[in-house]
Amino acid sequence: MNKLYLSIITAILLFMSENSHSQDNLKYSDLSKEESYVIDSKGTERPFTGKYYKHKEPGTYVCKKCGSALYHSDDKFESDCGWPSFDDEIKGAVKRLPDADGMRIEIECASCGAHLGHVFSGERLTVKNVRHCVNSISLDFVPAVVEPGRYGAALFAGGCFWVVEYFLQKEPGVISVTSGYTGGDVKNPAYREVCTGNTGHAETVKVIYDPKKTSYDKLLKLFLEIHDPTQVDRQGPDIGDQYRSEIFYLNEEQRKIAESKLATLSSKGLKVATAITKASEFYPAENYHQDYYFKNGKVPYCHAYTKRF
Repeated sequence: MNKLYLSIITAILLFMSENSHSQDNLKYSDLSKEESYVIDSKGTERPFTGKYYKHKEPGTYVCKKCGSALYHSDDKFESDCGWPSFDDEIKGAVKRLPDADGMRIEIECASCGAHLGHVFSGERLTVKNVRHCVNSISLDFVPAVVEPGRYGAALFAGGCFWVVEYFLQKEPGVISVTSGYTGGDVKNPAYREVCTGNTGHAETVKVIYDPKKTSYDKLLKLFLEIHDPTQVDRQGPDIGDQYRSEIFYLNEEQRKIAESKLATLSSKGLKVATAITKASEFYPAENYHQDYYFKNGKVPYCHAYTKRF
């Protein structure tokens, strides 16, 4: 009887362990006032203003609220309507329902119900004869072709983004890592502007990961081990506010995990300088910054892995 009981408990624990990073455990991202107006209240952004209207990079467009893969870039086309247009969606990712105006067909994220825009047919703009007219603000972008499902995101700043990107890209379960800027008050900053230290931005990486293979918790621990979280406004030879150590959280769960990890480091005697800040707009850096070490066949010199957990 005891052996049977222990076997059942062991099986349950193993099941929980294997599924602890399942898609069902991902929390939704917090939304700004502008994002909530469109995504929750079914508003519409002004035409010709969205960040993805003329966007042509290959990859996958995902839901801003929950991270579900919605559209592949191969299905995006120019319609000159003022909003991103797609003539197909990832199977099962988009839900259609009658709009409140009684005339149009609204489209929502099938996973979380986020308002995307509207779908039209019969315009003969493409062979498929369908146009998904989508608000840019309802979308996020992953520079990789991903399968249907939900994906997690994380934002970390720990000195030169080339190096942080290098280490995180090699981690199993990571789909893509994009170098960029966040935490400042200047829109669409350029690298030269950020380097002045006057924009308030930190060199940051945006990590997209598969929650079936890894977790925010695991990636955060790795981040805190591939840079020195005790250094203030610098990392090795790189000095300046833009090289600060900072965790930008996308929801309350990420904030709690970050606070717990920093508390653990403090309990081990480290004088932690890493800040925890609510995420603001992330701006991808210029193309020559992306995949820097892999393109140049070099290895980082200013960061090193140090086991801390």
